[in-house]
Amino acid sequence: MELIDYLHTHFLTRAQLLAACATDGAHLDAVTAAGAMPAPSYRLHVRIDCASYFGDHTETHAQDWFAKGYVEWLRMLLDGSQDPYTLFAARYRAALAALPLFGMEATDAHLRSEWQHFIAGTYGLCTRSGLPEDIAAKELAIHVIRTLTDDGRVLDADERERLARARELLDRASSPFAPHERARSSRARYGLK
Repeated sequence: MELIDYLHTHFLTRAQLLAACATDGAHLDAVTAAGAMPAPSYRLHVRIDCASYFGDHTETHAQDWFAKGYVEWLRMLLDGSQDPYTLFAARYRAALAALPLFGMEATDAHLRSEWQHFIAGTYGLCTRSGLPEDIAAKELAIHVIRTLTDDGRVLDADERERLARARELLDRASSPFAPHERARSSRARYGLK
């Protein structure tokens, strides 16, 4: 039940997302099929076996779970805003420019790759909001951490401070991760709790 508690705390069901955006499943399915809306970050398939006075009963259910930040994204799509990829790229670049760290360039190839992960629902799983601002923060933090630590050298005081700031940024942008994923998460990989 820890996974279900985690999902209820950090994500929205399909029905909750639709209600928050005052829309229906057909609209969500259309923008998802068009490659403008991220897929759910989790898909839960549940089998329920029930025993009662009246006998045994079995049923199955499937439930999609979406990042809470996707309410904002879906509303934007429903309002008919500009091209979703263009907006994603602009928000990502603006977030990078506003962050207190530097060292990563948002090339077109990089942004296209990030967009694909965004649309697949990956960043809904591994960032707090699933939105371009948290994605940019997470990726920049990881880039800085790797740059400073991959060669195993001893860091000077300025580099240690930069590393601490990168870890703080990663902590703020990263999700807490589902119980079964924590050991393989970026939090575990880069020394966060």
